[in-house]
Amino acid sequence: MKKDLAAQLTFLREERNLTLDELALKARVGVARLQAYESGEEVPSLQTILKLSNALEVPSSNLTDGLTTAK
Repeated sequence: MKKDLAAQLTFLREERNLTLDELALKARVGVARLQAYESGEEVPSLQTILKLSNALEVPSSNLTDGLTTAK
């Protein structure tokens, strides 16, 4: 599994053959914001990670496992 949230998010979306528009609609997140998450420009909040994991039908740990917190 990829350890980078942005790469993992893109991987899971593409694995499910979802477009950015489709995932944004399912997760109720703006397309521009979703693009920023996938490019690594922005980091989603915990609430948004839960929305994305629900939309992708995976446990939230699939997006967050292996991530380190900034100290």
